Amino acid sequence: MTELEQKNQMVALAASLFNRGYSVGGAGNLSCRLDGGRFLVTPTGSSLGRLTAERLSVLDGDGNLLAGDKPSKESVFHLALYRKNPACNAIVHLHSTYLTALSCLQGLDPANALKAFTPYYVMRVGALPVIPYYRPGHPDIARKLEARALTGRAFLLANHGVVVTGSDLTDAVDNTEELEETARLHFILRGENIRYLTDDEVNDLKNRGK
Repeated sequence: MTELEQKNQMVALAASLFNRGYSVGGAGNLSCRLDGGRFLVTPTGSSLGRLTAERLSVLDGDGNLLAGDKPSKESVFHLALYRKNPACNAIVHLHSTYLTALSCLQGLDPANALKAFTPYYVMRVGALPVIPYYRPGHPDIARKLEARALTGRAFLLANHGVVVTGSDLTDAVDNTEELEETARLHFILRGENIRYLTDDEVNDLKNRGK
């Protein structure tokens, strides 16, 4: 994909997320790797529904702005994940309704906020570790995510939202959509007698992905 194609893809996928209610106002940000050790990031305060290719932020590995508008302040934690995990080529950060609601609950398992009850959650994400609460833009978010970058494909930021990685931007968006649907089902099924997948069933799904 050329750089312009990547920019146009980001604009289109961001608009799709916005139009379907995964993001509101100026919340959320996307990023992906470009060639030459550079990164494409949505600008600060921008609505995912109103992006333009020429205004997307292009950064070097140290976060210096090379082209476009000023990047989201949360680009710091995007870059931290890229530095630590070379298999991560794209990141979606949203304040989507059900995952943000989940992030506000007390008593979540720090190792996995959503126990597996569908195979699709396991195949797409696997588990959802919880990062403790810090104000948006706090440097400790980046430090915590970097420390756990190799332990999962998605992370729930307490009282904030979700961070989801992917092999490319389409993969990261697909992972995010599956995760949001799993969180929605979690709330629909609250109070019901849920049949969770057994450890053997989860391991079988994980092994098939190897």
